[in-house]
Amino acid sequence: MRTVRICQLKAPLAIDAELPLDDDGYGHLIRVLRFTKDDEFVVFDGLGNEYEAILTAAGKSATYKCTKKIERNIESPLFIELGQVISRGDKMEFTIQKAVELGISKITPLYSSRCGVKLDDKRKDKKVEQWQKIAIAACEQSGRNVVPVVENITNIDSWYSQSPESLNLTLDPKASIKLTELEIKKNIRLLIGPEGGLDDQEIQKSKDNSFIGVTLGPRILRTETAALAALSILGCKYGDL
Repeated sequence: MRTVRICQLKAPLAIDAELPLDDDGYGHLIRVLRFTKDDEFVVFDGLGNEYEAILTAAGKSATYKCTKKIERNIESPLFIELGQVISRGDKMEFTIQKAVELGISKITPLYSSRCGVKLDDKRKDKKVEQWQKIAIAACEQSGRNVVPVVENITNIDSWYSQSPESLNLTLDPKASIKLTELEIKKNIRLLIGPEGGLDDQEIQKSKDNSFIGVTLGPRILRTETAALAALSILGCKYGDL
C-alpha cells in the first residue's frame, strides 16, 4: 500500500503537537480516502519539514499528531525559476504539474504581447491560487517536501531584469547555441514564450537583459512541450535526473 502524503502548508509541525487538518487535507483524507482515527500518513509543511503522523480525531473536523521526523532531501541542486507565458486551456496546469515533478524551484506566470489569455484582477488571484494548489498536489504525488512558489502574474517587460545574477535563458528556435552546450550556473531563469512565440521586440529586450537564446534542436515545440523538454535536459545534464 502506498504511503499517503499531504501538505499542510506552513503548518507549525512538531513532535506530539496536535494540529487541525486544513480544508484540503480534510477533504482528501476524510472525505475521499475515508481515513478514521489512528490511521497513519505523512505530512509536510512545504518548507522541507516532513513527519510521520497519525489522525487523533476524524469527525466534522479532524486533528493529527506528528510522531516521527523524516530526514531527507530530494530537491534538485539547480534552482530554476520558470517564467512561463500563460497558455490556454489546461496547458498551463499541465506545465506547472510536470515542472514541479521535474524539480522546478519557482514558477512565474507571464503576460506577453501574444499571450492568448487575459484575466481581470479577481480571476488573476483565483488562477494563481489554483496553480499553487496544483503545485502542492504535484509535491504530494512526487515525494517532494518543498513546494515551489507560484508567483503573481507578471508582465514580461518587468520580469526580465528581476534577477540579473542568474543564468538567464530563453528558448529561441533561431538560436545557434544548444542548451547542452552552456556552462551552467546553479541559479537559472528559463523563459518560455506563448503558443505564437515571443515577438521581435520581446526577444531583443531579453537579449538586452542578458538572456541567452538557446535551441532544443531543429523542431518547433509547443509551449508546454518546450518547457518540460528544457527542464528535463537541464535536470539530466546538470542536475539530479
